[in-house]
Amino acid sequence: MFRKILPVLSILMLGLSACGFSIALPGTQPSGPTTTDQITLPMPSDVTQAVDVTLSFGAGTLKVHSGTQSLVSGTATYNVADLKPVITMNGRAVSIVEGNWRLTGVPDLSNLKNEWDLALGNVPLNLTVDGGAYNATYNLGGLAVKNLTIKDGAAQSTLDFTSPNATQMNLLHYETGASNVSLTGLANANFTSLDFSSGAGNFTLDFSGKLTRDGSVNIETGVSNLTLIIPQGIPVQLTVEGGLSNVAQSSGWTKSGNLFTQAGTGPQLTMVVSIGAGNLSLTH
Repeated sequence: MFRKILPVLSILMLGLSACGFSIALPGTQPSGPTTTDQITLPMPSDVTQAVDVTLSFGAGTLKVHSGTQSLVSGTATYNVADLKPVITMNGRAVSIVEGNWRLTGVPDLSNLKNEWDLALGNVPLNLTVDGGAYNATYNLGGLAVKNLTIKDGAAQSTLDFTSPNATQMNLLHYETGASNVSLTGLANANFTSLDFSSGAGNFTLDFSGKLTRDGSVNIETGVSNLTLIIPQGIPVQLTVEGGLSNVAQSSGWTKSGNLFTQAGTGPQLTMVVSIGAGNLSLTH
């Protein structure tokens, strides 16, 4: 609830200020003592079948990475009691949801503390993250992610596959608003399809790692700076759509109309980039 109300509250306050109106708001809603919850969810008895893991997180700092013998383990630290995470397990579906902040006044965001640090276990995963205006770090190398969906708002986010995904990924879907987002080690994600969509901001997609099979990439972005890092030797067919973009390519790229190609051997990336009034950089 908090992540939905806060942008509306901010816009309302700015709008009234611009129009010369003044309103009496409730007193500042204070934070409370800092609490740390330990989160440990057991590994299912059958580790060959996929588990659906859903994380719902609004404002604060989220870290997700490998490194546990459990299905999920880690901590949630917060200083507003209503933000206590709610955990639900239903068969092979698990959800960890940020609690609802029941606003009784203007929130004191300067003292807000809301941090999750979660490790995921080595079992096939369909991982979904519903994020808000947050800072996020995803280090997913070495996990077995079959499908990955991340949706967030005005985010500062990094996603990294420093080592190969332990299974074939069907779809990697990342959807964000006006953000700064960096995705690295994408060849290691071992995806069939990658869909990335965004509003305005700065975005980097780095396809370093080991590409073991053909991949399809679709990117849609608004007024933004988009950088695609693709190592030399990976064959690429890249189509650019959107007439107001500036495209700068490093050596090794060949341009024919709106088609950019890079020669190479082995598995190929087939890419479509739709960009508004922005800048696209193709580099190694």
